[in-house]
This record gives sequence, C-alpha cells and structure tokens, in this order.
Amino acid sequence: MTKKVKTRKIKPANLAVGDVAKRSGVSVATLHFYEEKDLIHSVRNAGNQRRYTKDVLRRIAVIKAAQQVGISLKNIKQAMSFLPTKHAPDKGDWQKLSKQWNDELNQKIQQLSALRDHLSSCIGCGCLSLKACPLYNPNDELGEQQAGAVLLQQKAQ
Repeated sequence: MTKKVKTRKIKPANLAVGDVAKRSGVSVATLHFYEEKDLIHSVRNAGNQRRYTKDVLRRIAVIKAAQQVGISLKNIKQAMSFLPTKHAPDKGDWQKLSKQWNDELNQKIQQLSALRDHLSSCIGCGCLSLKACPLYNPNDELGEQQAGAVLLQQKAQ
C-alpha cells in the first residue's frame, strides 16, 4: 500500500509590487525592505519587474501581526526560516511561530507591567540625574552599578 503524498501546485507569480502593496497595506518601499531582509520573495519577469505569488500576502500578514505585538524583524526572520518559500503559512505554521514567540512576549508583558505599576512615582530609568530617589535609587546605587535604563530590567527579571 503506497501512501499518497499531498502536493501543492506552484502558483504563478503574477502580482505586481503595487498590487501587493495595496492589498497588504504596506508601502512598496516596505516590500522592498522585507525582500532585502529575506522575509518575502519575488521573481523577476522578462521586463525585470518584481512579481509575487499570492502566498506573499499571508507572509506579510504574519510579519505585520508579529510586529504589532513587538517582535523584531530579526526574530520574525529567524522564526519564519523553517517555512517553505513556495506556499503561504497555514494555521499549523502560525501555531509554531507563535509558540516560538511566547517567551519573548511574556517578558515584554512583565516589563510593561512593571513600567505601568511604577509610572506614577518613577519611570524606572535608573537615570543618573536623580542622586537619591528614596523609593527606587537610594544613594544613587544604580549609578554605581551601571549606566542607562536599568531599573525596569531588574524588576522584570
């Protein structure tokens, strides 16, 4: 008994860059940038114009959704690297991607919660201009340890 392998037809690359920009809600420059970063792919036609397959629209939707929750393009590229370039990410692919980003999102949530909880009394920056913050930086202890925004990072950990 032979197992039937499901194959996907490769769809023709017939969407112009302007069409993709309009349908995806991103600028042509952004599409070029995404392509430069290997997040999306196009082919060139006989006139040397970019052409995209329809699956690029779903890839762009994944990129935009991830960016909206604060995932960096570097992490998006890394997470999407396992996806085949010839088909659109499906529900299973999205679940794999979102699982990879779960820890990063939880860390961001903790940092934002710490900022929210301490915003009224201190922005949590550990700035060196406050020599003696009686609540968060007595005797400028943070300035002795390191420079920059450190207080929220310490509280979130």
